[in-house]
Amino acid sequence: MDLNKVSLIGNLTQDPELKNIASGQGVTVFSVATNYNWRDVKTKEKKTRADFHKVVAWGNLAEIISTYLKKGSKIYLEGRLQNRTWEDKDGQKKYTTEIVASDLIMLGGNQKKASAGDETAREDIEVEEIKLEE
Repeated sequence: MDLNKVSLIGNLTQDPELKNIASGQGVTVFSVATNYNWRDVKTKEKKTRADFHKVVAWGNLAEIISTYLKKGSKIYLEGRLQNRTWEDKDGQKKYTTEIVASDLIMLGGNQKKASAGDETAREDIEVEEIKLEE
């Protein structure tokens, strides 16, 4: 039995942007930062390290992410790890590891902010959990 599952709670590091591939299917690529906190054994000083994770979402999930999330949004996501290789324009082989998102929960309440001076632009998000249908 094999298992390839990733679960993260973190914050978006950029505004997600929806793009459509040739088939018309939507895709959103974004980065999620997670923090690791610990206390140094010798100095007892608190330390923090941030890790950045490349995430890819497809279809309906990609559309929802690009509509309701922005830089700094806190999310819980589940997905799977995927490794890809390609050749760049100079013929050098490139590698990447990314998370292909399958489920997402928006954390932290209202994700869509009002534009400056326009309080009526606020939108309360009712969606709590989003599952990508396969």
